[in-house]
Amino acid sequence: MDRRACVIGVVILSLTGATAAAQRLADEKSRRDAVVHYRAGQELLAAERFEQAAGQFQKAIDKDPLFALAHYGLGQAYMGLRRYTSAVVAYRGCRDAYQKLAALALSDRIAVERQRDDEIRELRESIRLFESGKVKSASTVTANVTKLEARLRELEHMRQRDIDPAKPPAEVSLALGSAYFRNGQLEDAEREWKVAIGTNSSLGEAHNNLAVVYMMSGRFDEAEESIQAAERAGFRVNPQFKQDLKSRRLPR
Repeated sequence: MDRRACVIGVVILSLTGATAAAQRLADEKSRRDAVVHYRAGQELLAAERFEQAAGQFQKAIDKDPLFALAHYGLGQAYMGLRRYTSAVVAYRGCRDAYQKLAALALSDRIAVERQRDDEIRELRESIRLFESGKVKSASTVTANVTKLEARLRELEHMRQRDIDPAKPPAEVSLALGSAYFRNGQLEDAEREWKVAIGTNSSLGEAHNNLAVVYMMSGRFDEAEESIQAAERAGFRVNPQFKQDLKSRRLPR
């Protein structure tokens, strides 16, 4: 075998090994190390030190590729940095992690449930962090705590009802849609927000965001219906947005 063929063979083996590693649950030490980096990332994210937060979340992912919350945190950090293409990749990585966990649950449900319990603990710790007063912006606190509490309720509901513990949560599709929207990919954003609503129809923010896309594309009736759905879900729609929609619907 010539040298070029050997190099190709080594690369293929390396990629195969990396893929296999990404399909397995991390060992206990790697998981503990990943949690340390994740918590550091959360503290940096709360302090709006987005670049450093992204670095910590990436280290958590390197230790545990199926640590879905770390992928999500990485997406949040990239959104803060306005690196929207990178945020799309991170949020897709979060969804992929949940899907791989779902596959693993078929053969090792106990281990996957343990990972879900770890996620519940980390979500509670994240909520405590955001409510501790270390975050600069009050609006940031409210927005993040609301999303974290929604995911926490969903996970606890899964545990009580024995629902698939690795099903991608609606908040992931919501965040992915927002990254697509900021990146100028409106069709992709619309698709993801519809997925979010399909997973959780009471997610008012997704209805609101869809209304924005509908208005931008001239689908005013659909925009109005989405605004009503958002308000029924308890989401406060910006009055200026409602006025803008009303103005656009008036005959010229």
